[in-house]
Amino acid sequence: MAKAKQQPKKEQAPKAPGTKSEAPPRLLSVYRDTVMQQLTKEFDYANVMQVPRVDKVVVNIGIGEAKDNDKALDAAVGDVVTITGQKPQLIKAKKSVAAFKLRAGQTVGIKTTLRGRRMWYFLDKLLNVALPRIRDFRGVNPEGFDGRGNYSLGMREQVVFPEIDYDKIDKLRGLEVSIITTARNDEEARSLLTRLGMPFRKR
Repeated sequence: MAKAKQQPKKEQAPKAPGTKSEAPPRLLSVYRDTVMQQLTKEFDYANVMQVPRVDKVVVNIGIGEAKDNDKALDAAVGDVVTITGQKPQLIKAKKSVAAFKLRAGQTVGIKTTLRGRRMWYFLDKLLNVALPRIRDFRGVNPEGFDGRGNYSLGMREQVVFPEIDYDKIDKLRGLEVSIITTARNDEEARSLLTRLGMPFRKR
């Protein structure tokens, strides 16, 4: 994919995680101080352990060209490290597919799983900086739930994340973000994410 002509303007991302003695991430404080009480009232939970929470966030990029281009793989890994602060794992093809000239064991993508403070900083940045920078943004797809309380969304360009320097990337590449929650169903998960600031598109 060719690089777009216009570079998104710079925005300030939430501070990256530091020592454990620091104050909790802003979005985690919002969850603890406000969202938990709102969810308890909405769904009439009997105790705090029933209140759904975000368990982890998985960021992955498919790299079809990586099997023939080590530089493309290195660039994609660099993008993920820059965006998440964490080195991704390689996703290998499980079997050969002759039609795609793909051999078992070849790298087809990368992914990283965020938990704890790093997860909350990433979510804050995603919701309040990256998504609003998408051109003509009108909200995320409300149909991205999997039936088990987890939500996934695709992003077309990594440059919406403020850490990415447009002038230093090799190409525009998309990525997928999967938000895994402890919600019992999609209704609870949708309410959780909405209250955290997920801008779902109106149906």
